[in-house]
Amino acid sequence: MRIPRIYTPQALEGDEVELDPAAAHHVLKVLRMDAGRALIVFNGDGREFPAEILQRDRHNARIRLGEPVTPGNESPLHTHLGIALSRGERFEFVLQKATELGASAITPLFTERCEVKLNAERLEKKRQSWEKILIAACEQCGRNVLPVLHTPAALKDWLPEADGDLKCVLHHRDTRSLDDVDRPSRCTLLIGPEGGLSDDEIQSAQQHGFQALTLGPRVLRTETAPLVALSLLQYKFGDI
Repeated sequence: MRIPRIYTPQALEGDEVELDPAAAHHVLKVLRMDAGRALIVFNGDGREFPAEILQRDRHNARIRLGEPVTPGNESPLHTHLGIALSRGERFEFVLQKATELGASAITPLFTERCEVKLNAERLEKKRQSWEKILIAACEQCGRNVLPVLHTPAALKDWLPEADGDLKCVLHHRDTRSLDDVDRPSRCTLLIGPEGGLSDDEIQSAQQHGFQALTLGPRVLRTETAPLVALSLLQYKFGDI
């Protein structure tokens, strides 16, 4: 039987801990686990703990912690994905798969052709939903470190802050590929919206040190391009 992996933001210290309300709800209401069941818990610091449910009631779960393990399954390549917001479930799909592919940080971006408009209240609700997607993806794929989800930003404000010894803006009309770049330790990827980045935005990115690169002769959707790029980066410079 597969042992469930559970994220909790709390400190994991001592022999026994009471799970935080969100983790307890997941264990008790969603997974319907009883006392005596084994699980693995992690809090984002890179370690994971084998654990056992000692006691449970309707709303609370107390667990016994085993010795921590540090699997070391974080990629040696630090990748920061800056991606324009897209409609529907496309953006959530990217968050999930980028986490599985080892993305270290993600920044949602507002660009000229971005069709997503959110006020402050809706943006905060979206951010909370996105955090849950990252957590679920880490629980599923075995990562013990959550990608950093940065506050959504306008592209013009993000470009001057973006760092990395390799910075790439995907541009299907360019001719350079990842075969033309040196091995980086930190990479920042810029992905446009469904209508693509404007010429001015691509030029601005290049002025801030981004290299325009292509992934091939076909135009990829905004939810496809980042996953292809992350896969290639991890294959060439990471741990795939």
